[in-house]
Amino acid sequence: MPDFMPFFVSGLATASTYVLSAVGIVVLYRASGVVNFSQGALGALAAFISWSIVERGGPEPVAWLAGVLVSTSLAFLYGRALAPRLAFSDPVMRAVATLGVALILLGVMGYVWGELPRRLRLPTDTMSFELIGVRVTATRAIAFALAVLSTVAVMAFLAGSRLGLQMRALANNRDLSALLGVPVLRADGYAWIISGALAGVSGILLADLQRLSGQTLTFAVIPAISAAVIGRFSSLPATVAGGVAIGVCEALLTPVPVVGPFRTAVPFVFSVVALLWMQRKSTFVYR
Repeated sequence: MPDFMPFFVSGLATASTYVLSAVGIVVLYRASGVVNFSQGALGALAAFISWSIVERGGPEPVAWLAGVLVSTSLAFLYGRALAPRLAFSDPVMRAVATLGVALILLGVMGYVWGELPRRLRLPTDTMSFELIGVRVTATRAIAFALAVLSTVAVMAFLAGSRLGLQMRALANNRDLSALLGVPVLRADGYAWIISGALAGVSGILLADLQRLSGQTLTFAVIPAISAAVIGRFSSLPATVAGGVAIGVCEALLTPVPVVGPFRTAVPFVFSVVALLWMQRKSTFVYR
């Protein structure tokens, strides 16, 4: 029987990147009502830019910062230039628009960097410690810590700051909030900034933990959105729990020969189960 503990620890680290991305998706949805399918592509672009700067001899902190700044800036530009024009469109149309952005970014990354998988190695990979008999790299510990700190910080921001209260008001009733004087574009802009920054951080970490591939990192948005579905795009604690469950289950299935090749279906299974659970009352009434 395989030793599942190393896979559990590895799954927690990967799950942390899902959580970071999912928190950005939920914050953006709560403020603007947009399901951002470009979250993974923004993270992939941040990772590629960081890798390119390091490969050319640039300082690693500068490379990471540049990658996050690019993902944040692109998210902000979309939120200010295109998203307002679609604000009153059908929710599906707004989501499809972000999917279009993801496909454009994926094409650009394929043209500039190609499809050859790379590895963005962080200096924290060489530092490690023992936990329950398992070697844990500092990168994995940092990923987990960042997921926890980011979630707590975002929850405190939404609950205690004036801007956070404005974002919550937009989530409840966008039109009424605008009539009451809430600066809609400003609140939307900050939501896109938070989402883009979290996308960049999660993309850089995932490129180290797995591999630097445009397709792999772009489609990492699937488990992140699945986690957001579990949280109903509103509850950050439930979103975090969903992201951790998805990442850990994917990892634990890896050494199992029968189901290991199908572990990528885990996010879809979680989403379907969550949706069926949410609809149980309406289904009962219909019957």
